[in-house]
Amino acid sequence: MSDPVPSAAPSIERATVVIIGSGFAGMGAAVRLMEAGVRDVVLLERAEAVGGTWRDNVYPGCACDVPSHLYSYSFHLNPDWSHHYAKQPEIRAYLEGVRRHYRLDRLLRLGADVVRSVFDDARGLWTVECRDGRRFEARFVIGGLGPLRIPRLPEVAGRERFAGPAFHSAEWDASVDLTGQRVGIVGSGASAVQIVPNIAEEAGDVQVFQRTPPWVAPRFDPALPGWLRRAFRAVPPLMLAARLLIYLRQELYFFLLFGGPEVTRRWVERAFTRHIVAEMGSEDAAAPLIPDYTPGCKRILSSTEWYPALRRDDVTLHPSAVAEVTETGVILANGRTVELDVLVWCTGFRVDEPLGTVDVLGRGGQSLRETWGHRPRAHLGVTMPGFPNLFLLLGPNTGLGHNSVVIMIEAQLRYVVRAIRYTLARGERAWVEPTAAAEAAFVAEMNDRQGDKVWATGCDSWYQNAAGENFSIWPGSTLGYMLRTARFDAENYTVGSPAAPEA
Repeated sequence: MSDPVPSAAPSIERATVVIIGSGFAGMGAAVRLMEAGVRDVVLLERAEAVGGTWRDNVYPGCACDVPSHLYSYSFHLNPDWSHHYAKQPEIRAYLEGVRRHYRLDRLLRLGADVVRSVFDDARGLWTVECRDGRRFEARFVIGGLGPLRIPRLPEVAGRERFAGPAFHSAEWDASVDLTGQRVGIVGSGASAVQIVPNIAEEAGDVQVFQRTPPWVAPRFDPALPGWLRRAFRAVPPLMLAARLLIYLRQELYFFLLFGGPEVTRRWVERAFTRHIVAEMGSEDAAAPLIPDYTPGCKRILSSTEWYPALRRDDVTLHPSAVAEVTETGVILANGRTVELDVLVWCTGFRVDEPLGTVDVLGRGGQSLRETWGHRPRAHLGVTMPGFPNLFLLLGPNTGLGHNSVVIMIEAQLRYVVRAIRYTLARGERAWVEPTAAAEAAFVAEMNDRQGDKVWATGCDSWYQNAAGENFSIWPGSTLGYMLRTARFDAENYTVGSPAAPEA
């Protein structure tokens, strides 16, 4: 359970909709609701600034692996991206620009760290409670927290024993001077692939501890010339056309690789293998870096700097997991001891908890965490039976391995706004929730459709739980999801109210 809320709570602030989180999902929800005429909205943010993961992740080299013109709102395009792939400061500046442009400050409640959300059956309202004692009451709650939010630290013996600076990549300590230091990087996923090339010049030496190698594709990341940015600014349809072409290219990845035939996957695997050998200079040097799983089974990374960084004399790759942490370094699974000055955990996030540490209690006091267990589930990844007027953004089975999640967020926003307007039209105390049958049918469909996809070919990834169930990824094209959520499927919902629980 979360920390208790102080008993001396101030008066409750009331709204029609409370949104939790102010990243792409939360701010997008606020904008779309206001455009739909739902203006009594409160936007809660635990930090003192907006931006979500792009505010929190400030490690060296932090950047997006989706092209900039696609990793942005369709309703707020930016002609001035400096590169094909934007880095963290530029994405955060973009989100700050959205906050200013749509005048979201009046909706924002900063420092509002939500710990509990409770549904009152007798009144048909949610009470959202914050760690500092603030409380908010609303008919509707939208969870826009995002899955890449809570750092995951592995269960390694002696993890707290290390005497030097130690931190997760998502909690980068910029006060630590890496100059001349022996820096250990635990993991070789997305953050490690970006961090290592960007600290190699500064650090004395870098030790990379790799449990499983990733597939890393070359990244074409040119600076976007001034004339092109001026053209995008002067002729917005040109920017829309460029965005469409990028979108179609990204969707092609799904049809050729993630859901494509075995022959295509093998062709891609051979091409990637040749690329790694060429980058490392020999088959022997490349061997520890060639995965034993099909590309796409785990997220494919992109970098033109990763393999050159690993060729440096002051960067050492250890193809072995960390078995134990000591006061002065680590002991690897192969028995080797490595002395370190700084230890960085690049070990991902707790994606199996979409609402993190927030306790959500629905009708009859049922706990969402207990209802889910180890398999988060929701109808269309958005709504759950027993939790009226509660909507998740980027919920279970709506993540992607091939395209921009902003596309999925926008599809869900259209669906949620329609659901809220539908409910408002049914009376001031009405609520909606999906039927148990609708949720069960969606989960069964997801399980069935995952079976022939590349991420079901045998690797261990954050897409799956311990039972091998893929609760994270949408097993189709983004176009397919947009079509599924293009209308509010009221036939899969029940309408209730405090006076009449179901009608």
